[in-house]
Amino acid sequence: MSKFERRIYNFCAGPAMLPTPVMEKAASEFLNYHQSGMSIMEVSHRGKLFEPVLDQSLSLLRELLSVPENYEIMFLSAGASLHFSALPLNLLKEGESADFAITGIWAKKAMEEAIRFNPVKKIYDGEDHKYTEVPELNDSMVNPGAAYVYITSNNTLLGTRYTKLPNITKAPLIADMTSEILSRKIDISQFGAIFAGAQKNIGPSGLSVLIIRKDLLGRSGRTIPVLMDYVLTAKNKSMYNTPPTYSIYMAKLVFEWLKDLGGVEKIEKLNEEKAKVLYDYLDTTSFYNAPVKPNSRSVMNVVFTLHDKNLESQFLAGAEERGLHGLEGHRLVGGLRASIYNSMPKEGILSLVEYMKEFEKKA
Repeated sequence: MSKFERRIYNFCAGPAMLPTPVMEKAASEFLNYHQSGMSIMEVSHRGKLFEPVLDQSLSLLRELLSVPENYEIMFLSAGASLHFSALPLNLLKEGESADFAITGIWAKKAMEEAIRFNPVKKIYDGEDHKYTEVPELNDSMVNPGAAYVYITSNNTLLGTRYTKLPNITKAPLIADMTSEILSRKIDISQFGAIFAGAQKNIGPSGLSVLIIRKDLLGRSGRTIPVLMDYVLTAKNKSMYNTPPTYSIYMAKLVFEWLKDLGGVEKIEKLNEEKAKVLYDYLDTTSFYNAPVKPNSRSVMNVVFTLHDKNLESQFLAGAEERGLHGLEGHRLVGGLRASIYNSMPKEGILSLVEYMKEFEKKA
């Protein structure tokens, strides 16, 4: 039986909703992990209790994403923004350039950070159309000598994604997949590296995941701050320093939950069904507006506006009363946004649409 007196539907972009079974299991193990007399929060990261947690987490992630053996998987402290700095330091030699497709704020921030270390180039910028669609990237757009091509595969703030991920062969493709990792099947071999913050589909914040082709490790030859040195992290099996142990433990539980559910292939179908319910309704009404072009719509983050902006605060207040939490848009773009990650059940979408219909009738 659920421990919640009232389980709300949390539409926050992150830290995001976690599966109820995961939190219930974590609660049951919290005070006395495996009859050790200690909480999992207390055990040594180098002790016999935690080592299997780390190993199983990495193994489960490799299995869920079908990660080839020539790729290293690492857990790093801090969020995805750490990699905005770490990637150019690890992958770009002095004077080398990389190509960036700017499809939103996070890709722009990543490029601005890379410029601090190396010259980089934009091969696409969607600012003119307010980032309401993403491009079809191909090798003809890649600059000669580019060491890698960087994309944000799903844009949390703006509700866009690459419906079909680019097939780039002229340079390694690097992807920030923070807001969609584990939500759909991907071919890891298409990428030189992918990374993601944990707080959307993996677990609590404070942890990031990096999956990188082994031949790219040590490529830059630079002296790199130790906590951003991918070679050092790989050599020490993600434990050069004390890792965020509880976040890794929670990630393991989420990975187990996803595997038991049927894996990424199953959750992808469920995610498509959930998003379709919400987009289908948005496309039938003029009271709400979905600004993203249909061919670029995110399945994880659905952004929309009201025809009358002055009704937003009333809409949000009513949503909170109904147990529909976190529907306000990002502070940089405004509007409304429903983040419907793996853990959001279809019932949450149905409740949201029901409320939206009622609000439209009353307004």
